Amino acid sequence: MNNIKNYIETHKDRFINELIELLKIPSISADSAYKNDVLKTAEAVKFSLEKAGCDTVEVCETDGYPIVYGEKKIDTNLPTVLVYGHYDVQPPDPLDLWHSPPFEPIIKETEKHPDGAIFARGACDDKGQMYMHVKAMEFMTSTNQLPCNVKFMIEGEEEVGSANLATFVKNNREKLKNDVILISDTGMIAKETPSITTGLRGLSYVEVEVTGPNRDLHSGLYGGAVANPINVLTKMIASLHDENNHITIPGFYDKVEDLSKEERAEMAKAPFNLENYKNALDIEAVYGETSYTTNERNSIRPTLDVNGIWGGYIGEGAKTVIASKAYAKISMRLVPNQDWQDVTQLFKAHFESIAPKGVKVKVTPHHGGQGYVTPIDSIGYQAASKAYQDTFGKTPIPQRSGGSIPIVSLFEQELKSKTILMGFGLDSDAIHSPNEHFGVWNYLKGIETIPYFYKYFTQLSS
Repeated sequence: MNNIKNYIETHKDRFINELIELLKIPSISADSAYKNDVLKTAEAVKFSLEKAGCDTVEVCETDGYPIVYGEKKIDTNLPTVLVYGHYDVQPPDPLDLWHSPPFEPIIKETEKHPDGAIFARGACDDKGQMYMHVKAMEFMTSTNQLPCNVKFMIEGEEEVGSANLATFVKNNREKLKNDVILISDTGMIAKETPSITTGLRGLSYVEVEVTGPNRDLHSGLYGGAVANPINVLTKMIASLHDENNHITIPGFYDKVEDLSKEERAEMAKAPFNLENYKNALDIEAVYGETSYTTNERNSIRPTLDVNGIWGGYIGEGAKTVIASKAYAKISMRLVPNQDWQDVTQLFKAHFESIAPKGVKVKVTPHHGGQGYVTPIDSIGYQAASKAYQDTFGKTPIPQRSGGSIPIVSLFEQELKSKTILMGFGLDSDAIHSPNEHFGVWNYLKGIETIPYFYKYFTQLSS
């Protein structure tokens, strides 16, 4: 990859400004009020792929938001890399916790990003990381150093479960045919410690509704005599964990893989400072399943968390009321071998069974996906490892992630190819949270590293 550092240095201001313009568009897929902005972002991605050197780019309609597809074919005898990313973003709420408006990007220095970080919704997840691939492609085509064929599939519904992606993939297997899939929607351990994500947790996301009386009641006239749905819901949720923070749903752990002592010891080699971890979150102690470390709890063990809970009166002042209904949104992060649909049914059956008389319970599944593990002896992993060695001067550490990218298992099932997860964000980048950001150094380092993956994957595939 001749002169890549010079190319980035020459064009870095433009690279940053282009990303900032993309981040200004509030492409919130979860809120229909932003439909036009999501569609506008798809067109912006299409334009960027065309400028980056793709021969063919199209905005492919789905029953939801479109998928942007692009390709550059140079020789059918050479391998093909399929790049996946997404252009939609999470809602920015709560807005009052942002230090600057979420769709007015600003660059600020931080302790971990002395070169500056771009603060905006989607900066790291996933517009910034997706756009690294676009700019890496630009470098390779403009300098005539693209060593293989490339395809792009950038979707607009990842943050709402990729509802229409499966249909698109199944209907376009030939169009999407590839030798390896490359994704940057994960992170690395630290700027000084590159890592490659080799495992992802699966996901089951549900909403529960508890209904008591047929209307809201006066808490003085009816309190103590009628089941309060909010009280009941909180008790039911509390019962989902025991005193060791073990999930109490029958059958939940039946297919959970227990890693060997050797594997756990290998994971423990990743640098981790518990005090720094607690200080960064401003907490006095960590919390979780007994007999597992913090890094094991958030990667190789399944979880159950309440993501939102509501009911009754929450306005200013007081209103003495027993609400007719109470609600909660619950997510379960799953490990490989746990089937998300099976776990969803286990949850539904158990939650309904523990409801006391006097209330009705409704469980509504939203979306989910399978966990995933990629072998470290594959050509794709080896190519990624060599790429990091060239640009970081260090061998990356294989790392299991606690996050979920449900479509990765779908890709393997439908396209019969492995996925390599080359993430350049940091855990502290506040994805899905107020003040999300992405280091300028990380952004440019990703653009520098990605072309080396193409180089080594092509060499190792020959």
